[in-house]
Amino acid sequence: MKKKGLLVVLFFGGIMVTSGFGLQSMMQPPPEDNPEFTITGTPADNFPDAQRAQFCGSGDAKSTDYVQEFSIPTPCTNPLAVVTDYDGNVWFTQTNTGKLAKFDPVTEKFTEYDNPLWPSGERSMMWGIDYAPDSSVWFTDERFDSIWKFSTIDEKYERIAYPSEGNSLPQKLQIVGSQIIINDFTGNKLTLLDANPSSGEINYLSIPSPVDNSVTADFAVDANDNIWFTNWLFQQGGVLVKFNQNGYLDLAANSGEQFLPLLDFVQVYQLPPELLTPNGAVVTDDGTIWLADTTSSFFFSFDPFTEQFTQYVTAEPQLSTYGNQTGVVNYPISRPYWIEADLQGRLVFNEQTANNISVMDPKSQSLVEYHIPSKNPYWADCDPGTGVMLDNCGVAQIFDFTIYGEKIWFTEWVENNIGVVDTSVPLPIEIQLESDSLTLAPGDSQSLNFVVSPKSQKDMLNVSLILSTTHEFLKIDLVNDIPGTFQLDFDAPQPILATITASEDATPGTYKVLLGAQSPDIAISKFVTVTIE
Repeated sequence: MKKKGLLVVLFFGGIMVTSGFGLQSMMQPPPEDNPEFTITGTPADNFPDAQRAQFCGSGDAKSTDYVQEFSIPTPCTNPLAVVTDYDGNVWFTQTNTGKLAKFDPVTEKFTEYDNPLWPSGERSMMWGIDYAPDSSVWFTDERFDSIWKFSTIDEKYERIAYPSEGNSLPQKLQIVGSQIIINDFTGNKLTLLDANPSSGEINYLSIPSPVDNSVTADFAVDANDNIWFTNWLFQQGGVLVKFNQNGYLDLAANSGEQFLPLLDFVQVYQLPPELLTPNGAVVTDDGTIWLADTTSSFFFSFDPFTEQFTQYVTAEPQLSTYGNQTGVVNYPISRPYWIEADLQGRLVFNEQTANNISVMDPKSQSLVEYHIPSKNPYWADCDPGTGVMLDNCGVAQIFDFTIYGEKIWFTEWVENNIGVVDTSVPLPIEIQLESDSLTLAPGDSQSLNFVVSPKSQKDMLNVSLILSTTHEFLKIDLVNDIPGTFQLDFDAPQPILATITASEDATPGTYKVLLGAQSPDIAISKFVTVTIE
Protein backbone atom coordinates (compact mmCIF):
# COMPACT_ATOMS: atom_id res chain seq x y z
CA MET A 1 0.00 0.00 0.00
CA LYS A 2 1.42 3.38 -1.01
CA LYS A 3 1.61 6.12 1.56
CA LYS A 4 0.69 9.70 0.90
CA GLY A 5 1.11 12.33 3.59
CA LEU A 6 -0.61 15.55 4.51
CA LEU A 7 0.87 17.33 7.52
CA VAL A 8 -1.13 20.12 9.12
CA VAL A 9 0.75 22.48 11.44
CA LEU A 10 -1.57 24.31 13.77
CA PHE A 11 -1.06 27.83 15.05
CA PHE A 12 -3.49 30.05 16.89
CA GLY A 13 -3.69 32.17 13.80
CA GLY A 14 -4.05 29.53 11.12
CA ILE A 15 -3.23 26.12 9.70
CA MET A 16 -0.29 25.65 7.38
CA VAL A 17 -0.67 22.79 4.94
CA THR A 18 2.25 21.03 3.29
CA SER A 19 2.35 17.81 1.31
CA GLY A 20 4.76 14.98 0.77
CA PHE A 21 5.57 14.23 4.43
CA GLY A 22 6.69 10.63 4.24
CA LEU A 23 5.83 8.08 6.88
CA GLN A 24 8.97 6.47 8.18
CA SER A 25 9.15 3.02 9.59
CA MET A 26 9.11 3.06 13.37
CA MET A 27 9.82 -0.62 13.64
CA GLN A 28 13.50 -0.28 14.51
CA PRO A 29 14.62 -2.78 17.15
CA PRO A 30 14.93 -1.17 20.58
CA PRO A 31 18.22 -1.15 22.47
CA GLU A 32 19.11 -4.50 23.99
CA ASP A 33 17.42 -4.82 27.36
CA ASN A 34 18.83 -6.25 30.52
CA PRO A 35 17.83 -9.91 30.18
CA GLU A 36 16.82 -10.01 33.83
CA PHE A 37 14.84 -6.80 33.90
CA THR A 38 12.47 -5.64 31.18
CA ILE A 39 11.20 -2.06 31.22
CA THR A 40 8.07 -1.72 29.13
CA GLY A 41 6.80 1.74 30.08
CA THR A 42 3.48 0.28 31.19
CA PRO A 43 1.87 1.13 34.53
CA ALA A 44 4.12 -0.20 37.30
CA ASP A 45 5.44 -2.84 34.86
CA ASN A 46 9.08 -2.61 35.82
CA PHE A 47 10.02 -5.76 37.67
CA PRO A 48 12.38 -8.71 37.17
CA ASP A 49 11.18 -11.06 34.45
CA ALA A 50 11.52 -13.96 36.88
CA GLN A 51 8.67 -12.42 38.92
CA ARG A 52 6.49 -11.57 35.94
CA ALA A 53 4.12 -14.52 36.33
CA GLN A 54 2.74 -13.32 39.67
CA PHE A 55 1.97 -9.93 38.15
CA CYS A 56 0.12 -11.52 35.20
CA GLY A 57 -2.53 -13.47 37.06
CA SER A 58 -3.33 -14.73 40.53
CA GLY A 59 -6.02 -17.37 40.04
CA ASP A 60 -8.85 -18.85 38.05
CA ALA A 61 -11.62 -16.83 36.41
CA LYS A 62 -14.52 -16.02 38.70
CA SER A 63 -18.16 -14.99 38.41
CA THR A 64 -21.01 -13.31 40.27
CA ASP A 65 -24.70 -12.89 39.50
CA TYR A 66 -23.76 -9.99 37.22
CA VAL A 67 -20.22 -10.73 35.97
CA GLN A 68 -18.69 -13.74 34.23
CA GLU A 69 -14.98 -14.11 33.55
CA PHE A 70 -13.03 -16.32 31.13
CA SER A 71 -9.34 -17.26 31.47
CA ILE A 72 -7.14 -16.75 28.40
CA PRO A 73 -5.39 -20.08 27.60
CA THR A 74 -1.97 -18.53 27.05
CA PRO A 75 -0.50 -17.25 30.33
CA CYS A 76 0.62 -13.66 30.85
CA THR A 77 -0.77 -12.11 27.66
CA ASN A 78 -1.80 -8.85 29.41
CA PRO A 79 -4.99 -8.24 27.36
CA LEU A 80 -5.83 -4.60 26.76
CA ALA A 81 -7.90 -3.04 23.94
CA VAL A 82 -11.17 -4.86 23.20
CA VAL A 83 -13.98 -4.63 20.62
CA THR A 84 -16.85 -6.80 19.36
CA ASP A 85 -17.62 -7.60 15.73
CA TYR A 86 -21.08 -7.62 14.15
CA ASP A 87 -21.67 -11.23 15.24
CA GLY A 88 -20.81 -10.55 18.86
CA ASN A 89 -17.35 -12.13 18.82
CA VAL A 90 -14.89 -10.41 21.16
CA TRP A 91 -11.54 -9.26 19.74
CA PHE A 92 -8.73 -8.02 21.96
CA THR A 93 -5.03 -7.17 21.88
CA GLN A 94 -2.34 -8.99 23.84
CA THR A 95 0.34 -6.56 24.99
CA ASN A 96 2.86 -9.27 25.89
CA THR A 97 2.62 -11.17 22.60
CA GLY A 98 1.80 -8.65 19.86
CA LYS A 99 -1.17 -10.82 18.88
CA LEU A 100 -4.86 -10.36 18.35
CA ALA A 101 -7.18 -12.87 19.95
CA LYS A 102 -10.86 -13.70 19.44
CA PHE A 103 -13.35 -15.08 21.94
CA ASP A 104 -16.57 -16.73 20.74
CA PRO A 105 -19.24 -16.21 23.45
CA VAL A 106 -21.34 -19.08 22.05
CA THR A 107 -18.66 -21.77 22.18
CA GLU A 108 -16.61 -19.98 24.88
CA LYS A 109 -13.46 -20.70 22.90
CA PHE A 110 -10.42 -18.49 22.33
CA THR A 111 -8.45 -18.18 19.09
CA GLU A 112 -5.08 -16.42 19.16
CA TYR A 113 -3.60 -15.25 15.86
CA ASP A 114 0.18 -15.34 15.54
CA ASN A 115 1.74 -12.13 14.26
CA PRO A 116 4.79 -13.00 12.12
CA LEU A 117 5.65 -9.30 11.78
CA TRP A 118 6.04 -8.84 15.53
CA PRO A 119 9.62 -8.83 16.90
CA SER A 120 10.16 -11.86 19.10
CA GLY A 121 9.90 -11.16 22.82
CA GLU A 122 8.78 -7.54 22.46
CA ARG A 123 5.91 -5.99 24.37
CA SER A 124 3.75 -2.97 23.70
CA MET A 125 0.68 -1.30 25.13
CA MET A 126 -2.08 -1.48 22.51
CA TRP A 127 -4.69 0.96 23.77
CA GLY A 128 -7.00 1.38 20.78
CA ILE A 129 -8.98 -1.05 18.64
CA ASP A 130 -11.97 -1.00 16.31
CA TYR A 131 -13.76 -3.28 13.85
CA ALA A 132 -14.19 -2.08 10.26
CA PRO A 133 -17.05 -2.78 7.81
CA ASP A 134 -14.69 -4.82 5.61
CA SER A 135 -14.20 -7.30 8.51
CA SER A 136 -10.76 -6.00 9.40
CA VAL A 137 -9.59 -5.15 12.90
CA TRP A 138 -7.43 -2.08 13.42
CA PHE A 139 -5.39 -1.42 16.55
CA THR A 140 -2.66 0.90 17.84
CA ASP A 141 0.83 0.03 19.04
CA GLU A 142 2.66 2.53 21.22
CA ARG A 143 6.07 0.80 21.30
CA PHE A 144 6.72 1.06 17.58
CA ASP A 145 4.51 4.06 16.71
CA SER A 146 2.37 1.91 14.47
CA ILE A 147 -1.17 1.23 13.38
CA TRP A 148 -2.01 -2.39 12.63
CA LYS A 149 -4.64 -3.84 10.32
CA PHE A 150 -5.68 -7.46 10.67
CA SER A 151 -7.85 -9.11 8.03
CA THR A 152 -10.23 -11.57 9.67
CA ILE A 153 -10.82 -13.15 6.26
CA ASP A 154 -7.26 -14.16 5.30
CA GLU A 155 -5.87 -13.78 8.87
CA LYS A 156 -2.99 -11.54 7.81
CA TYR A 157 -1.45 -8.58 9.61
CA GLU A 158 -0.37 -5.33 7.96
CA ARG A 159 1.65 -2.65 9.74
CA ILE A 160 1.09 1.01 8.86
CA ALA A 161 3.71 3.34 10.27
CA TYR A 162 2.33 6.25 12.23
CA PRO A 163 3.37 9.88 11.45
CA SER A 164 5.75 10.56 14.30
CA GLU A 165 8.69 12.73 15.26
CA GLY A 166 9.84 10.23 17.86
CA ASN A 167 7.69 11.31 20.80
CA SER A 168 4.39 9.79 19.76
CA LEU A 169 2.05 7.42 21.54
CA PRO A 170 -0.86 6.46 19.27
CA GLN A 171 -3.57 5.54 21.74
CA LYS A 172 -7.34 5.26 21.21
CA LEU A 173 -8.66 4.47 17.75
CA GLN A 174 -12.12 4.85 16.22
CA ILE A 175 -13.35 4.05 12.71
CA VAL A 176 -15.94 6.43 11.26
CA GLY A 177 -16.77 5.37 7.71
CA SER A 178 -13.44 5.11 5.87
CA GLN A 179 -11.80 7.47 8.34
CA ILE A 180 -9.69 6.30 11.28
CA ILE A 181 -9.28 8.77 14.14
CA ILE A 182 -6.36 8.40 16.56
CA ASN A 183 -5.24 10.54 19.48
CA ASP A 184 -1.48 10.87 19.85
CA PHE A 185 -1.24 10.92 23.64
CA THR A 186 2.29 12.33 23.93
CA GLY A 187 2.73 13.60 20.38
CA ASN A 188 0.51 16.65 20.93
CA LYS A 189 -1.82 15.96 18.02
CA LEU A 190 -4.94 14.27 16.75
CA THR A 191 -4.49 12.20 13.59
CA LEU A 192 -7.08 11.36 10.95
CA LEU A 193 -6.24 8.49 8.59
CA ASP A 194 -8.25 7.83 5.44
CA ALA A 195 -7.58 4.46 3.87
CA ASN A 196 -8.68 4.50 0.24
CA PRO A 197 -8.77 0.93 -1.10
CA SER A 198 -9.52 2.06 -4.67
CA SER A 199 -6.34 4.12 -4.96
CA GLY A 200 -4.19 2.06 -2.62
CA GLU A 201 -3.22 5.22 -0.77
CA ILE A 202 -3.39 6.25 2.85
CA ASN A 203 -4.06 9.93 3.41
CA TYR A 204 -3.52 11.40 6.81
CA LEU A 205 -4.21 14.70 8.51
CA SER A 206 -2.45 15.67 11.74
CA ILE A 207 -4.08 18.35 13.89
CA PRO A 208 -1.58 19.56 16.50
CA SER A 209 -3.05 20.44 19.88
CA PRO A 210 -3.67 24.07 20.90
CA VAL A 211 -1.72 23.63 24.17
CA ASP A 212 2.04 23.22 23.72
CA ASN A 213 3.69 20.13 25.23
CA SER A 214 0.34 18.84 26.42
CA VAL A 215 -1.29 15.44 26.43
CA THR A 216 -3.85 14.82 23.68
CA ALA A 217 -6.36 12.46 25.22
CA ASP A 218 -9.42 10.53 24.06
CA PHE A 219 -11.90 12.00 21.58
CA ALA A 220 -15.55 11.75 20.58
CA VAL A 221 -17.48 12.58 17.40
CA ASP A 222 -20.86 14.31 17.67
CA ALA A 223 -23.85 14.09 15.31
CA ASN A 224 -22.45 16.91 13.14
CA ASP A 225 -19.05 15.19 12.76
CA ASN A 226 -17.33 17.66 15.08
CA ILE A 227 -14.43 16.01 16.93
CA TRP A 228 -14.18 16.78 20.65
CA PHE A 229 -10.95 16.04 22.52
CA THR A 230 -9.00 17.28 25.52
CA ASN A 231 -5.51 18.74 25.93
CA TRP A 232 -4.00 18.88 29.39
CA LEU A 233 -0.80 19.16 31.35
CA PHE A 234 -0.50 16.57 34.10
CA GLN A 235 -2.49 17.81 37.08
CA GLN A 236 -2.19 21.39 35.80
CA GLY A 237 -5.46 21.74 33.92
CA GLY A 238 -6.21 21.98 30.26
CA VAL A 239 -8.85 22.61 27.62
CA LEU A 240 -11.70 20.90 25.80
CA VAL A 241 -11.33 21.32 22.04
CA LYS A 242 -14.04 21.21 19.37
CA PHE A 243 -12.74 20.72 15.84
CA ASN A 244 -15.15 21.38 12.96
CA GLN A 245 -13.64 18.86 10.57
CA ASN A 246 -16.34 19.17 7.90
CA GLY A 247 -15.86 22.92 7.64
CA TYR A 248 -12.11 22.57 7.52
CA LEU A 249 -12.03 19.73 4.99
CA ASP A 250 -14.48 21.52 2.70
CA LEU A 251 -12.36 24.64 2.66
CA ALA A 252 -9.10 22.68 2.32
CA ALA A 253 -10.49 20.84 -0.71
CA ASN A 254 -11.76 23.97 -2.48
CA SER A 255 -9.40 26.81 -1.55
CA GLY A 256 -5.94 25.70 -2.60
CA GLU A 257 -4.54 28.18 -0.06
CA GLN A 258 -1.59 27.36 2.15
CA PHE A 259 -2.90 29.16 5.23
CA LEU A 260 -6.40 28.41 6.45
CA PRO A 261 -8.38 30.35 9.09
CA LEU A 262 -8.06 28.17 12.20
CA LEU A 263 -10.47 30.14 14.34
CA ASP A 264 -13.28 29.29 11.96
CA PHE A 265 -12.90 25.59 12.78
CA VAL A 266 -11.60 25.30 16.35
CA GLN A 267 -13.30 26.24 19.61
CA VAL A 268 -11.51 25.93 22.94
CA TYR A 269 -13.19 25.67 26.36
CA GLN A 270 -11.27 25.93 29.63
CA LEU A 271 -11.59 22.86 31.81
CA PRO A 272 -12.71 23.40 35.43
CA PRO A 273 -9.86 23.29 37.97
CA GLU A 274 -11.22 20.08 39.51
CA LEU A 275 -10.81 18.23 36.18
CA LEU A 276 -7.11 17.40 36.05
CA THR A 277 -6.69 14.30 33.88
CA PRO A 278 -9.58 13.85 31.43
CA ASN A 279 -8.70 10.67 29.54
CA GLY A 280 -12.09 9.28 28.48
CA ALA A 281 -14.54 11.25 26.29
CA VAL A 282 -17.94 10.54 24.74
CA VAL A 283 -20.84 12.49 23.25
CA THR A 284 -24.41 11.38 24.04
CA ASP A 285 -27.34 11.78 21.64
CA ASP A 286 -28.44 15.04 23.26
CA GLY A 287 -25.05 16.60 22.45
CA THR A 288 -23.66 16.47 25.99
CA ILE A 289 -19.91 15.83 26.28
CA TRP A 290 -18.85 13.48 29.10
CA LEU A 291 -15.29 13.24 30.41
CA ALA A 292 -13.67 10.75 32.81
CA ASP A 293 -10.92 11.97 35.17
CA THR A 294 -8.28 9.28 35.72
CA THR A 295 -6.56 10.85 38.76
CA SER A 296 -9.68 11.21 40.90
CA SER A 297 -13.07 9.64 41.57
CA PHE A 298 -14.84 12.13 39.30
CA PHE A 299 -16.47 12.31 35.90
CA PHE A 300 -17.93 15.42 34.27
CA SER A 301 -20.59 16.54 31.83
CA PHE A 302 -20.27 19.55 29.53
CA ASP A 303 -23.26 21.28 27.97
CA PRO A 304 -22.07 22.89 24.70
CA PHE A 305 -25.05 25.24 24.68
CA THR A 306 -24.62 26.70 28.17
CA GLU A 307 -20.86 25.93 28.21
CA GLN A 308 -21.25 24.64 31.78
CA PHE A 309 -19.46 21.69 33.39
CA THR A 310 -21.13 19.50 36.02
CA GLN A 311 -19.05 17.30 38.31
CA TYR A 312 -20.10 13.79 39.37
CA VAL A 313 -18.52 11.35 41.81
CA THR A 314 -18.32 7.57 42.15
CA ALA A 315 -18.61 5.51 45.32
CA GLU A 316 -15.45 5.31 47.38
CA PRO A 317 -13.44 2.21 46.45
CA GLN A 318 -13.77 -0.76 48.75
CA LEU A 319 -10.86 -1.42 51.07
CA SER A 320 -10.28 -4.80 49.42
CA THR A 321 -9.39 -3.19 46.09
CA TYR A 322 -6.77 -0.70 47.17
CA GLY A 323 -5.58 -2.49 50.30
CA ASN A 324 -3.98 0.20 52.46
CA GLN A 325 -2.33 -2.26 54.78
CA THR A 326 0.82 -0.16 54.94
CA GLY A 327 -1.13 3.09 55.27
CA VAL A 328 0.29 4.48 52.02
CA VAL A 329 -3.21 5.11 50.58
CA ASN A 330 -4.73 7.97 52.56
CA TYR A 331 -7.39 9.05 50.10
CA PRO A 332 -8.54 6.17 47.89
CA ILE A 333 -9.77 7.10 44.42
CA SER A 334 -11.64 5.02 41.85
CA ARG A 335 -9.91 6.36 38.67
CA PRO A 336 -12.61 6.41 35.97
CA TYR A 337 -10.58 5.75 32.81
CA TRP A 338 -12.53 5.50 29.54
CA ILE A 339 -16.17 6.38 29.01
CA GLU A 340 -18.68 5.35 26.33
CA ALA A 341 -22.46 5.44 25.77
CA ASP A 342 -24.80 2.54 25.02
CA LEU A 343 -27.85 2.54 22.77
CA GLN A 344 -30.07 3.49 25.71
CA GLY A 345 -28.12 6.68 26.36
CA ARG A 346 -26.47 5.27 29.48
CA LEU A 347 -22.82 6.01 30.22
CA VAL A 348 -20.39 3.17 30.76
CA PHE A 349 -16.95 3.64 32.28
CA ASN A 350 -14.24 1.56 33.94
CA GLU A 351 -13.01 2.42 37.43
CA GLN A 352 -9.42 1.21 37.28
CA THR A 353 -8.50 1.17 40.97
CA ALA A 354 -12.01 0.40 42.25
CA ASN A 355 -12.19 -2.75 40.09
CA ASN A 356 -15.56 -1.73 38.67
CA ILE A 357 -17.46 -1.51 35.42
CA SER A 358 -19.99 1.27 35.99
CA VAL A 359 -23.23 2.34 34.30
CA MET A 360 -24.69 5.79 34.83
CA ASP A 361 -28.15 6.79 33.58
CA PRO A 362 -28.29 10.58 33.07
CA LYS A 363 -32.10 10.51 32.89
CA SER A 364 -32.68 8.83 36.24
CA GLN A 365 -29.43 10.16 37.74
CA SER A 366 -28.61 6.64 38.91
CA LEU A 367 -25.25 4.87 39.10
CA VAL A 368 -24.66 1.11 39.14
CA GLU A 369 -21.11 -0.09 39.82
CA TYR A 370 -20.46 -3.77 39.08
CA HIS A 371 -17.62 -5.15 41.21
CA ILE A 372 -15.28 -7.39 39.21
CA PRO A 373 -14.48 -10.51 41.31
CA SER A 374 -10.91 -11.21 40.14
CA LYS A 375 -8.17 -9.34 42.00
CA ASN A 376 -4.39 -9.53 41.80
CA PRO A 377 -2.91 -8.64 45.21
CA TYR A 378 0.49 -7.70 43.77
CA TRP A 379 -1.03 -4.57 42.19
CA ALA A 380 -2.54 -3.18 45.39
CA ASP A 381 -1.46 -2.46 48.94
CA CYS A 382 -2.45 -5.90 50.22
CA ASP A 383 0.60 -6.97 52.22
CA PRO A 384 0.46 -5.99 55.90
CA GLY A 385 4.23 -6.42 56.09
CA THR A 386 4.22 -10.13 56.79
CA GLY A 387 4.79 -11.23 53.21
CA VAL A 388 1.41 -12.95 53.17
CA MET A 389 -1.21 -11.31 50.98
CA LEU A 390 -4.66 -10.66 52.41
CA ASP A 391 -7.58 -12.62 51.02
CA ASN A 392 -9.79 -11.00 48.37
CA CYS A 393 -7.51 -7.99 48.02
CA GLY A 394 -6.17 -6.48 44.81
CA VAL A 395 -7.19 -5.19 41.38
CA ALA A 396 -7.62 -6.73 37.94
CA GLN A 397 -6.52 -3.52 36.12
CA ILE A 398 -9.54 -3.17 33.85
CA PHE A 399 -8.08 -0.88 31.20
CA ASP A 400 -10.66 -1.26 28.43
CA PHE A 401 -14.21 -2.37 27.66
CA THR A 402 -16.69 -2.52 24.79
CA ILE A 403 -20.50 -2.50 24.66
CA TYR A 404 -22.57 -5.07 22.78
CA GLY A 405 -26.29 -4.73 23.44
CA GLU A 406 -26.95 -5.28 27.15
CA LYS A 407 -23.48 -6.73 27.70
CA ILE A 408 -20.23 -4.97 28.50
CA TRP A 409 -17.08 -6.94 27.64
CA PHE A 410 -13.81 -6.00 29.33
CA THR A 411 -10.20 -7.08 29.66
CA GLU A 412 -8.31 -7.72 32.89
CA TRP A 413 -4.77 -6.63 32.18
CA VAL A 414 -3.09 -8.23 35.22
CA GLU A 415 -5.43 -11.21 35.67
CA ASN A 416 -5.18 -12.53 32.08
CA ASN A 417 -8.95 -12.72 31.75
CA ILE A 418 -11.70 -11.25 29.71
CA GLY A 419 -15.09 -10.78 31.30
CA VAL A 420 -18.62 -9.62 30.66
CA VAL A 421 -21.17 -7.64 32.66
CA ASP A 422 -24.80 -8.46 31.88
CA THR A 423 -26.78 -5.26 32.56
CA SER A 424 -30.09 -7.06 31.90
CA VAL A 425 -29.83 -8.96 35.19
CA PRO A 426 -32.30 -7.41 37.69
CA LEU A 427 -30.69 -5.32 40.40
CA PRO A 428 -30.98 -6.57 43.99
CA ILE A 429 -31.82 -3.23 45.63
CA GLU A 430 -33.45 0.08 44.80
CA ILE A 431 -32.64 3.53 46.14
CA GLN A 432 -35.67 5.75 46.79
CA LEU A 433 -35.00 9.42 47.53
CA GLU A 434 -37.30 11.75 49.46
CA SER A 435 -36.03 14.48 47.14
CA ASP A 436 -33.43 14.58 44.39
CA SER A 437 -32.47 18.21 45.02
CA LEU A 438 -31.99 20.68 47.84
CA THR A 439 -30.80 24.25 48.34
CA LEU A 440 -28.34 25.41 51.00
CA ALA A 441 -26.68 28.63 52.06
CA PRO A 442 -23.03 28.47 53.22
CA GLY A 443 -22.98 27.16 56.77
CA ASP A 444 -26.46 25.58 56.55
CA SER A 445 -27.58 21.96 56.84
CA GLN A 446 -30.61 20.06 55.62
CA SER A 447 -31.88 16.56 56.34
CA LEU A 448 -32.71 14.13 53.56
CA ASN A 449 -34.48 10.78 53.82
CA PHE A 450 -33.77 7.88 51.50
CA VAL A 451 -34.69 4.20 51.58
CA VAL A 452 -32.67 1.15 50.60
CA SER A 453 -35.29 -1.33 49.35
CA PRO A 454 -34.52 -5.01 48.58
CA LYS A 455 -35.70 -6.25 45.18
CA SER A 456 -34.89 -9.95 45.53
CA GLN A 457 -36.41 -12.66 47.68
CA LYS A 458 -33.33 -13.22 49.79
CA ASP A 459 -31.49 -11.39 52.53
CA MET A 460 -28.32 -9.49 51.62
CA LEU A 461 -25.33 -9.69 53.95
CA ASN A 462 -22.47 -7.19 54.32
CA VAL A 463 -24.36 -4.21 52.93
CA SER A 464 -22.77 -0.79 53.40
CA LEU A 465 -23.92 2.74 52.62
CA ILE A 466 -22.51 5.02 49.94
CA LEU A 467 -22.18 8.68 50.93
CA SER A 468 -19.96 10.48 48.41
CA THR A 469 -19.49 14.17 47.64
CA THR A 470 -17.65 16.06 44.93
CA HIS A 471 -16.23 18.81 47.17
CA GLU A 472 -14.76 18.98 50.67
CA PHE A 473 -17.08 21.86 51.63
CA LEU A 474 -20.02 19.44 51.33
CA LYS A 475 -20.41 16.89 54.12
CA ILE A 476 -22.86 14.00 54.60
CA ASP A 477 -23.62 12.70 58.11
CA LEU A 478 -25.98 9.93 59.19
CA VAL A 479 -28.65 10.84 61.72
CA ASN A 480 -29.79 7.31 62.51
CA ASP A 481 -27.34 4.83 63.99
CA ILE A 482 -26.40 2.54 61.07
CA PRO A 483 -23.37 0.22 61.45
CA GLY A 484 -20.62 0.19 58.84
CA THR A 485 -22.03 -3.04 57.41
CA PHE A 486 -25.48 -4.46 57.99
CA GLN A 487 -27.92 -7.12 56.79
CA LEU A 488 -30.69 -6.04 54.45
CA ASP A 489 -33.71 -8.30 54.91
CA PHE A 490 -35.72 -8.98 51.74
CA ASP A 491 -39.01 -8.02 53.45
CA ALA A 492 -37.71 -4.99 55.39
CA PRO A 493 -36.58 -1.81 53.57
CA GLN A 494 -33.92 0.18 55.40
CA PRO A 495 -34.78 3.88 55.94
CA ILE A 496 -31.84 6.26 56.15
CA LEU A 497 -31.82 9.82 57.48
CA ALA A 498 -28.81 11.86 56.38
CA THR A 499 -27.79 15.45 56.94
CA ILE A 500 -26.05 17.37 54.15
CA THR A 501 -24.02 20.37 55.29
CA ALA A 502 -22.35 23.19 53.35
CA SER A 503 -19.38 24.71 55.16
CA GLU A 504 -19.05 28.45 55.74
CA ASP A 505 -16.56 28.72 52.87
CA ALA A 506 -18.74 26.79 50.40
CA THR A 507 -18.66 28.24 46.89
CA PRO A 508 -22.05 29.11 45.36
CA GLY A 509 -23.00 26.79 42.51
CA THR A 510 -24.66 23.48 41.66
CA TYR A 511 -23.11 20.22 42.88
CA LYS A 512 -23.81 16.49 43.08
CA VAL A 513 -23.74 14.12 46.05
CA LEU A 514 -24.13 10.34 45.78
CA LEU A 515 -26.35 8.29 48.11
CA GLY A 516 -26.75 4.54 47.91
CA ALA A 517 -25.75 1.11 49.16
CA GLN A 518 -23.49 -1.72 48.06
CA SER A 519 -22.87 -5.40 48.61
CA PRO A 520 -19.64 -7.29 47.83
CA ASP A 521 -20.90 -7.72 44.22
CA ILE A 522 -22.60 -4.46 43.26
CA ALA A 523 -23.16 -0.82 44.25
CA ILE A 524 -26.38 1.08 43.48
CA SER A 525 -26.74 4.82 44.07
CA LYS A 526 -28.54 7.97 43.02
CA PHE A 527 -27.33 11.53 42.61
CA VAL A 528 -28.80 14.44 44.54
CA THR A 529 -28.38 17.97 43.18
CA VAL A 530 -27.23 20.46 45.83
CA THR A 531 -27.50 24.14 45.02
CA ILE A 532 -25.48 26.51 47.19
CA GLU A 533 -26.75 30.07 47.04
